[in-house]
Amino acid sequence: MTNSLPRPPEHPRSLVFFGSPDTAVPALRALLDAGFEVPLVISMPDRRRSRRAAPTATPVKAVATKLGIPVSEEVTDALSVDADCGVVVAYGRIIDRTVLAQLPMINLHFSLLPRWRGAAPVERAILAGDTTTGVCVMGLEPELDTGPVYRRRETEITEHTTAQELSEQLAKLGAEELVASIQEGLTDPVPQMGEATTANKIHRSDLNLDWELSAVELDRVVRVGGAWTTNESSLLKIHRTRVVSGEGEPGVLNHDLVGTSKDSLQLLIVQPEGKSRMDADAWINGAHLGTKARLGT
Repeated sequence: MTNSLPRPPEHPRSLVFFGSPDTAVPALRALLDAGFEVPLVISMPDRRRSRRAAPTATPVKAVATKLGIPVSEEVTDALSVDADCGVVVAYGRIIDRTVLAQLPMINLHFSLLPRWRGAAPVERAILAGDTTTGVCVMGLEPELDTGPVYRRRETEITEHTTAQELSEQLAKLGAEELVASIQEGLTDPVPQMGEATTANKIHRSDLNLDWELSAVELDRVVRVGGAWTTNESSLLKIHRTRVVSGEGEPGVLNHDLVGTSKDSLQLLIVQPEGKSRMDADAWINGAHLGTKARLGT
């Protein structure tokens, strides 16, 4: 770990928890169930989930508030409580160096570092076709996800695993490894070894189905969640698909099969613009698509 930063004590008892989304909640609950003191939670600000909705708290803030734990949106407030260590789980921001210099911290990351450092390790692992991933409990450094690793645990990614399923699995495994790391002692972390890759944030453009890709690659995009294409300029969200052997012209729809550069992609669950999710068969029958309808136009 960077020499200028304080190292976590071997057995911290009082922990400031930094986290925001659903995937951070199991870690917070696991620490509390294990008897650790959490005098303060730092979470991202409340935000609107839609234009007309009122601002809502992050899942971590909601749970902490229900449990009577003080919550702040200011990172520097972590220095106002008497804590041995900070624990960061999918917080959403890089911790300022001035805070790191005064409060030792560990981080739970959802990948096998140094592979997939960054904001979207679960999604990038699926898009890349990785067959394994895991969790790491690591020391926190100013640079993104570069700290030494105290503990790691692997798990499988099947050809059907969705990002939501994998996130939930890693959240559970990570909570177990986080508690075990602290209980067994934060000693002798191992420097990261191997080629580093960056898990850039997923943008809407990443989820646009390019029918010139193979069916396997497109199915991975669907498994990430939020995949979309167009049908005669109308948005069509794709929620579930299956890879089927057999060739077809890229983007051309033959009943529920869409041609790709290799094999075909069978549509299972779709969502036409302005409507709810439905079976692809129901959409196709109701849309009165002509022969050789083309998606992506």
